[in-house]
Amino acid sequence: MPRYRLTIEYDGSGYNGFQTQAGQPTVQGAIEMALKAFCGESIRIAAAGRTDTGVHATGQVVSFDLEKAWPSRTVMNALNAYLIEEEVSVLDCAEVDPEWHARFSATGRKYLYRILNRPGRPALDLGRVWHMKKALDADAMHEAAQALVGLHDFTTFRDVNCQSKSPEKTLDVARVTRVGEEVHLVFEARSFLHRQVRSMTGSLVEVGLGRWSADDLKAALEAKDRAACGPVAPSDGLYLTGVTY
Repeated sequence: MPRYRLTIEYDGSGYNGFQTQAGQPTVQGAIEMALKAFCGESIRIAAAGRTDTGVHATGQVVSFDLEKAWPSRTVMNALNAYLIEEEVSVLDCAEVDPEWHARFSATGRKYLYRILNRPGRPALDLGRVWHMKKALDADAMHEAAQALVGLHDFTTFRDVNCQSKSPEKTLDVARVTRVGEEVHLVFEARSFLHRQVRSMTGSLVEVGLGRWSADDLKAALEAKDRAACGPVAPSDGLYLTGVTY
């Protein structure tokens, strides 16, 4: 059976996350329904990351098997046709080795968090950014974020419902920059804990607002206690932007 890899983007605002849930609109459900309409097969896809409700993606990757070998371009065009009423788009499709897997073959994942930092609320990007009226010190946020880089016990920034076997993860990149009216936070790692990025972002915003110092953030990390985490950032501004293999 041929195996295919899709690179997809989606606006997560109208979905209850990526993973299929009975009776709820999900990204996985939309793609699997499109596959069913295309080839008549009931297919379960695998994803590089299971994004939460309201989280977006510009570089999500999924894989699946088909009984018949179709040209990759045909698969991509057909799925996009059946997804026309969904906020999901297939950007690329390729046939891959039968042993290749969207999740288990991945060696890294990259997330972007967008904060619109201005007095006026968003109109065009409503639901796609976290709006912060008060000025943020992006340089202070970046400096503080470097304490998160490396191998750490991220219990403080781990959701209580996280199913990962260990709270230890290696964060390769934590970068905060100002881009016009926005503050962008970029995080890269092999894998992340449940809501780790949103938890780290919320705490870094406390630094940006002057409520926390860099030492406060480091102390929160070293506490290994969920109660030490700052407010968790909303899902609106989070994007899965890429997966490496």
